Amino acid sequence: MSLDLHHIHQNTQTIMKTVSILITSLMIASSSFYPTPINNTEDQKKLYESKSNSIAVLDSKTNIIKVALLLDTSNSMDGLIDQAKSQLWELVNELSYAKCGSDDKPTLQIALYEYGNDRLNAKEGYIRQVNAFSNDLDEISKNLFALTTNGGNEYCGKVIQVSLDQLNWGTQKNDLNLIFIAGNEPFDQGPVRYQDASVNACEKDVTVNTIFCGDYNTGVHTYWKDGAESAKGNYIAINHDKRTVHVPSPYDQAILEKNKALNSTYIGYGRLAEDKMALQLQQDSNASEYGEANAVKRAVSKSSHFYKNSSWDLVDAEKEENFSYEALDDKDLPKELKGKSTSEIKMYIATKRKEREAIQKEIAQLNSQRIAYVASQTKKDDNQLRNAMIEAIKTQAKRKNYTWE
Repeated sequence: MSLDLHHIHQNTQTIMKTVSILITSLMIASSSFYPTPINNTEDQKKLYESKSNSIAVLDSKTNIIKVALLLDTSNSMDGLIDQAKSQLWELVNELSYAKCGSDDKPTLQIALYEYGNDRLNAKEGYIRQVNAFSNDLDEISKNLFALTTNGGNEYCGKVIQVSLDQLNWGTQKNDLNLIFIAGNEPFDQGPVRYQDASVNACEKDVTVNTIFCGDYNTGVHTYWKDGAESAKGNYIAINHDKRTVHVPSPYDQAILEKNKALNSTYIGYGRLAEDKMALQLQQDSNASEYGEANAVKRAVSKSSHFYKNSSWDLVDAEKEENFSYEALDDKDLPKELKGKSTSEIKMYIATKRKEREAIQKEIAQLNSQRIAYVASQTKKDDNQLRNAMIEAIKTQAKRKNYTWE
């Protein structure tokens, strides 16, 4: 895991405005030893209780890309977190072009951990699961934007092992299981040997990629390179304080206008609807804080097959196998559908689906032109984190029969 520096705050200050890398199954291994996830809130409890949500059971033939981001949130990592925020949508977009075999489009799930922060529980190794594997991209964005930094102890072997134990990793032949761990302290610190965690990762068919924030040779000498190679991954060294380059294009404004139209095709229903529709708009705003070009990348992500909201949107929910028109309660419907017959509701959803698919197609066409333009204006060393992650993912995906469109 297809990030640069904008506003750097000090120690205990919030990096950016708290609102917020990528997502169909949500399973958390329960144990009093492990930290409590940030998304264990009332809203999340409602999500778990909803009839159609991100804990959907996937067809055994569905290929999954599972990416766990393990981010060091100690004092010196403001730039890393800022890059992650600014490049989340570009990473999602790049992964959306992947296919397994001749036609199959995989699903995407992203998990997020923070480690090395003094505000985290010392008994748990200064580690916190922010969210388990999920396809709720808006929730992941919200949680990413809520991360703050503080001094601490960074235990790489420990956080890798915790993620291996807690997360529901793919077990199918072509499932792509990836860990990206980023930081700048020696890789061999802490109570768990990274070599042991690497062996366990290989046993679970999980590839560990290491991202050292600093000089390449320093990362080699502090075992970040060995940490990657021992788990069949790539070693990456980046300047985490370098600002992300978002190249504007002549197609940006048109895509952003299409994004507004796309938002109007969502039909909120149930207890989650109001909050989730507000969250969608808030993440549009968060992306815009890094410039118009970054907001465009989010709009493109929202038009991809990865962006699903079946827990609160009737257009997406209707595609789910367990969806039933007869089970819809009138009190859960938006005002425009209250008191309507089943045939009228079906017709309304079909109309909105047709609108959405047309808008998604238009965004895809505009984005093809945008990609060609941006490629001609981008320098090779721009956006090191994004470039390195995509290169690693593509290299490892080839082993699993994945190709890129």
